[in-house]
Amino acid sequence: MDYGRYRYEQTKKKQEAKKKQSTFQIKEIKVRPKTGEHDLQTKIGHIKKFITRRDKVKVTVIFRGREITLSKLGMAMLEKIAAETEEFASVEQTPKFEGRTLAMILGPK
Repeated sequence: MDYGRYRYEQTKKKQEAKKKQSTFQIKEIKVRPKTGEHDLQTKIGHIKKFITRRDKVKVTVIFRGREITLSKLGMAMLEKIAAETEEFASVEQTPKFEGRTLAMILGPK
C-alpha cells in the first residue's frame, strides 16, 4: 500500500468527522431583579435568537448591594423566563446561587 495514499485517506476521514460534529457556544444574558417588563421581553427575544442558532444560554440575575434581599424576586424572574421560553428551550440547569448571582442554563429542545 502506498503510504502517501494512506495519509491522504486519513486526512479525508478527519475532515469528514469534523464536518459532522456539532458545536455550540454558551451565550449569557444578564438581568437585574428590578428589570422592567419590556426589557425582559427584549431579553427573551435574544434568548430565542440564540436558541434557534443551537447555542446554550446562561441567564444570570445579578444582585448588587442590598438587592441580595430580593432573592425571591430574582428566582421568580428566572421561573418566568423559563415558562416563556419552554416551547423552544429546556432548562438544563435549574436556578442556583453562585455568590451574588443567580444563574440558570437553557438549551435547545
